[in-house]
Amino acid sequence: MTPVLPDGPLIDEAVGRLVRPYTVSDGRTRATSHFTLVTVVRATGAQTQGAFGLDHAQVLALCERPVSVAEVAARMQVPAAVVKVLLSDLAEGGAVVAGDVPPPAPGHSARPDRDLLEAVRDGLLKRL
Repeated sequence: MTPVLPDGPLIDEAVGRLVRPYTVSDGRTRATSHFTLVTVVRATGAQTQGAFGLDHAQVLALCERPVSVAEVAARMQVPAAVVKVLLSDLAEGGAVVAGDVPPPAPGHSARPDRDLLEAVRDGLLKRL
């Protein structure tokens, strides 16, 4: 399945999302596969089994490189539960797989940067 992105936006600046999340997931509220917010998913490039809609195509396009479920939800501006349902459909069709976090690039430490983490913490505390 080649992802086809919409000609127009699914989000209107003044009104918000044009399609309700409940509609995107066909009324389903539970995923059939186990995904957490930090689960990393990626597209397989394989032909998919079954018919998928526009939102499935958007998820698939976002998964061309390894990406977390939380990032897909944030980029699509839909609840994570909806993304998990869509990812479950795609996983069952063989279009995406869940995997491990990719290793750090050569020359980068696997340990998080303490200064960066403290700056994020301080920024969050200021917003509260």
